[in-house]
Amino acid sequence: MAHAKNHDYHILSPSIWPFLGAVAGFIMLFGAVLWMKDMGPWAFLIGFVGVLYVMFGWWSDVVAESQVGDHTPVVQIGLRYGFILFIMSEVMFFFAWFWSFFKHAMYPMGPNSPAEDGVWPPAGIETFDPWHLPLINTLILLCSGAAATWAHHALVHENNRQDMKNGLILAVVLGLIFTVFQAYEYSHAAFGFSGNIYGANFFMATGFHGAHVIIGTIFLFICLLRLMRGHFTQNKHVGFEAAAWYWHFVDVVWLFLFAAVYVWGG
Repeated sequence: MAHAKNHDYHILSPSIWPFLGAVAGFIMLFGAVLWMKDMGPWAFLIGFVGVLYVMFGWWSDVVAESQVGDHTPVVQIGLRYGFILFIMSEVMFFFAWFWSFFKHAMYPMGPNSPAEDGVWPPAGIETFDPWHLPLINTLILLCSGAAATWAHHALVHENNRQDMKNGLILAVVLGLIFTVFQAYEYSHAAFGFSGNIYGANFFMATGFHGAHVIIGTIFLFICLLRLMRGHFTQNKHVGFEAAAWYWHFVDVVWLFLFAAVYVWGG
């Protein structure tokens, strides 16, 4: 009885995942430097596989803790606050790319000197027409966000697991279509990543967003698998709630990218 739990907090057991995550992250970063020095991608790939393994193992433990009842209402609040802070860090990450894009758009450098007035986009750059494939991708991503909202509403307000399943399937499929269209757009770009600041800003901003779309699609797909295993209830669905928040964040970032980079910047 002296060791009986009489509080709502979850005291974590010792875990190897933080240490393995740090080691794998260091190997991946060091490997990326070696790759940029033309020494091959193998160290980077080893670190990347290690990071994926840590993510799978660590989150599997979190899911298991949830299933055995360790995620009390107090713990769920902490998980939500933690994910909100993560989203805020992502906002600042994308803010850096927008800052770079607007800075160079409003104060473009000339071809011969940084002090020389230039033009934006730089001479010779043929930008994308925002009202064709970029607009289609915008509608696809918005529809995917609406499908995720449908799934959330079906669970929380109606306890309708079939509609939640349908909404998640639709959100995942639309996310995959967005990624395919983005890859098709990249393959037809009339400018490259290197050699001009417009291309560097464009591919860094939209490329990192594309990476987030892929991650968010996997996030929603994992939620779909968990739903099919009987996870999530009306009052206990923090994992799915985090996935929905992340997906809506990806939606909002794309709207700013579409308006700033494709429409205004082009």
